[in-house]
This record gives sequence, structure tokens and C-alpha cells, in this order.
Amino acid sequence: MTRTYFGTDGIRGTVGQPPITPDFVLRLGHAVGRVLRRTQERPTVLIGKDTRVSGYMLESALESGFNSAGVDVVLLGPLPTPGVAYLTRAQRASLGAVISASHNPHPDNGIKFFSARGTKLPDAWEAEVEAMLAQPPAWVDSAALGKARRLDDAAGRYIEFCKSTFASDLTLRGIKIVVDAAHGAAYHIAPKVFHELGAEVIAIGCAPDGFNINDGVGATHPEALVRAVRANHADYGIALDGDADRLQMVDATGRLYNGDELLYLMASDRLGRDEHVPGVVGTLMTNMAVEQALVRRGVKFLRAKVGDRYVLEELARQRWLLGGEGSGHLLALDRHTTGDGLVSALQVLQACVRSERTLAELLADVPLFPQVLLNVRLAPSQDWKANPVLAQAIRDVEAELGDHGRVLVRASGTEPLLRVMVEARDGAQASRCAQRLADAAKAG
Repeated sequence: MTRTYFGTDGIRGTVGQPPITPDFVLRLGHAVGRVLRRTQERPTVLIGKDTRVSGYMLESALESGFNSAGVDVVLLGPLPTPGVAYLTRAQRASLGAVISASHNPHPDNGIKFFSARGTKLPDAWEAEVEAMLAQPPAWVDSAALGKARRLDDAAGRYIEFCKSTFASDLTLRGIKIVVDAAHGAAYHIAPKVFHELGAEVIAIGCAPDGFNINDGVGATHPEALVRAVRANHADYGIALDGDADRLQMVDATGRLYNGDELLYLMASDRLGRDEHVPGVVGTLMTNMAVEQALVRRGVKFLRAKVGDRYVLEELARQRWLLGGEGSGHLLALDRHTTGDGLVSALQVLQACVRSERTLAELLADVPLFPQVLLNVRLAPSQDWKANPVLAQAIRDVEAELGDHGRVLVRASGTEPLLRVMVEARDGAQASRCAQRLADAAKAG
């Protein structure tokens, strides 16, 4: 389906440039409100945001748009994206709205929505909103205008929810954790969650000023966490992104663990407790070592397109619970309806505490395959799929790698680039094969 405004994760762009302007966001709130009112007499929408300075402006515009369509609004203030999803469900609201551009720098912002069940909304709903945006506004009269109020204890409610996903018979007492909230939406929440479960917490990236979100800190810049863990002789480091829906972790040695490894650990912990894990969903980029390790343990593994939206869709189709991607978007659908960096971190820590083993020990049997990714710039009219030289090179490389590696060649969705990825047990072989494919792509 072709969409004008919605991407794979809501509407996102640079503030002050269409569509991230106050006039459009007001129209968006009005359009969404009119769609809600088709099936509900008096809808209520929760609005949360991250710490970008532009959040104030966009929050006001979105609130006005909803009110103008006869929709009540509850303002949550700065709150992680998964916190908005949780409260939308817990408060029996009609819809949740999040003002955030996730891991992007502060000049960007965006809007995304959650259903009354705290889940991402389908393409058909987004198409309905876009169709409504194309219509002239239909302002309600004064008596039917929506009202706005603030939920003052939103953060406290979400903190309690996060803690409830950690086993009640376990504690983090005696563990030192560095928590990096990327100067984002979890700055006032993440340290409290771990502290209240008993950990000694050292907070970095928890002093937002409206402009420093994701700036050299957080899940997209884990080097800050690595330095802090080593400097403070901590046991673990936890890095979130700006809206706290993705996770990276560090152990006491400063070794970084990505989403692929943490996803395997979450599945392995459940298997170790004799829980049934019928399957796990990763993406086209999930490391092959994780797939092979899961299959060895009798767990099916499926690959979705890159993006947590597609992982979630595949989980729903299979009726499975666990999925994620290397960037740190992890899903445990029996704990939450959406990806949650804090809940995922607690699942990992729970596995370590229960087993009395470190991350390195728990993942000792899953050494990741080296991945080599090369970008090849394409001419505007170049059809890489019709390149016979590349097609033959792909067949030759796949034959050479056999069961010890894989090839992924795909076009970028945002740039005129061909992304060539080769994964193999032997890093030198992966580099050699990737270059061979890149040369073949250029030859076409």
C-alpha cells in the first residue's frame, strides 16, 4: 500500500519541514479524532512524548487537533513509547499517541499511535487516517469540544509495571548497573526501575536539555556505556534509545551484546525453565549463529523484513511470543504488547540472576558469525536484479559458503544503494565474498 505520510513506524521527519509542522500535526490530530468518532461517542487519547524541545509545540498542536474533533486528551508528559502503550491499555483509552523520533537526533520528531490494546495499528487504519486528512476539517461546536487533563503519576504507574515483569522471588541486590537513557524519555524512569529492584545504579544520559537526546549516548552510541561500566567497575551496563524501546547491554569486561544475542538468551532462559518455545522471529539481518543455535535446541526460527513492525506481524501470524532484531528491538509478548527496552533488560538480568551466570557464560556456545556489509551506489536507472554477473556471483558465493554462511543482497529503501551482506564463520572469507559481490554489482 502506498502511503503519503505514514512510514514503517508512524510519521517522522525534520521539525519545521512538512509533515512535522504544527499546522499539519493539528490536522493529523483532527483527522485521527474523526476516525475514532466513527465508532465511539466520546473517545479518549493519551499523549506521551520524549525530551526533544519540539515536543512542547507538537504536543499542543496534537492536543488541539483532537479536542477540535470532540476527543478528550490525557497528557502523560515525557514517557517511553512502551510506557504509552501500556497506559493506553491500562487506562482503557481509545488510542495512544507518542511524539518521538526514537533514535534520531533532536532536529527530528514524529508521531506514532497505539491501539486501545497497546498494539501497533494496521495499515488499513493508517489508510483511513490519510483519507480523512484529504477531506476538509469538520470542527465540532463548542458544547462537543474535547477536554484535556494531565495524568500526574504516569511515570510511577509505568515503573510499577516494569517491575512486575521481573520475577518476584528474585532481586538485583548486590549488582552494580550503569543505566544510560540517551537523555531521552526514560531519563526519570530507568534508574528508578533498577534501583527499586535492589541494584546499585549509576546513571548516565539522564540529564535531558531538549537538544542532547541520542547525542553520543544511548543504544545508538554504546561506547559511552562501555566507558562508564569499566570506569565504575560495574557488573552490567544498560543502554536505551531516545524513546526506550530498544536495548543494548554491556558486561563487566566492557563487552557489548546486541539484540540478536539478547534475543537468544531470552529464549534460552525459558527453555532452561522447561517452558515451551515453539519458535522465534528475527529479521533478514539476524546473525546466522543465533538461528543455528535455536534450531539445535528444537526451536523454529523465521526471518521477517527489517523493522520491529514486521517482526510483530510475523509473531502474530505464528502465535509465537519472542522476536527481535540486532538493533535491540526485542519482543516478549507475554510481558508486553510492544518492544520495551526496560522490560527486555529485566528479562536478561532475570536470566543471569536465576542461573548465577554472566552474559558471557550464558552465550558461550553462540559465537556470532562475522558479518560484512558493503554499500554499492547504483545509477538511477540501474536494475540490479537484471544483472547476470551479480546473479551468477551470488550463486557461486552461496555454493562456496554452504551451511557455514549466507548472502543477503537488497536495495536500500532510502538511498540509491545496493546493500551487500555476507556472513560466514570465517571473517576473511566473508570479506572476500562480499567484495566479490560488490564488484559484480558494479560490473552490471
